[in-house]
Amino acid sequence: MKFDLHCHSHFSDGALSPELLLARAKEREVDVLALTDHDTIAGLFLAQKAADEYGIKLINGIEFSSQWGKGGVHIVGLGFRRDSPELIAAIDSQNLARASRAEQIASRLAKAGIVGSLEGAQTLAGNAYVGRPHFAQYLVSIGAVNNINAAFKKYLGTGKSADVKFQWPVMKTVIDWIHSAGGVAVLAHPCKYELTRTKMCALIKDFAIAGGDALEVVSGMQAHPVTEDLARIAAANNLAASCGSDFHLPGQAWQELGCFPALPEACRPVWELPGFAA
Repeated sequence: MKFDLHCHSHFSDGALSPELLLARAKEREVDVLALTDHDTIAGLFLAQKAADEYGIKLINGIEFSSQWGKGGVHIVGLGFRRDSPELIAAIDSQNLARASRAEQIASRLAKAGIVGSLEGAQTLAGNAYVGRPHFAQYLVSIGAVNNINAAFKKYLGTGKSADVKFQWPVMKTVIDWIHSAGGVAVLAHPCKYELTRTKMCALIKDFAIAGGDALEVVSGMQAHPVTEDLARIAAANNLAASCGSDFHLPGQAWQELGCFPALPEACRPVWELPGFAA
């Protein structure tokens, strides 16, 4: 069976609706899919209807923002109960924090002479929460900058005038949210946090100590030595292994649905854990 346990729809920062996402998963011969939108489960109902139509097993998923040290990390929840009061409260808390951050960014942009940015970013976000990419798109649309990268370099990037720092909940808090809803907690894409290997290993160890269940050993089209190294680190920390494309939009071959290396045979797959509803 082909598992893809990390992807996004337009309910967060993906390009496709849940229905189109499932259609694409069917084309890519994915058997088990987890929709893991950032800090929301709003797309799961539509995804479930489409999954039933295409004969794909849908796993309830979410990707929570969390904090480790001074940096942000992402924790994927899989197989939880959608109606969990604790999970719903956690999502509400995260979205209130995002809304507050968006308002602060808009206020700072206004001081820099750019008005209407919150409304503009909300229009561009559509069904999704408002994030910095939407502000960047708005800045491009009004001609304040030439491209997305320029928006971050001039206004939204680290240390710039509209850079609003935010302290996300610590890993243990997020892991507890997921466990309270009956799910399993996975540390997402450990190689994407721009850490040295030593610091990455420290992050993974802290995640395991905090009660985490699995490590995303495969994230998109990554090199074989990276996969083997992550498999060893997962085993050393008694963590199961997960895999996913981290698909956001068509045209990115390195993050295409279902297109990534298989888990090494020595790994304990996350779908064998209690709480994973596959």
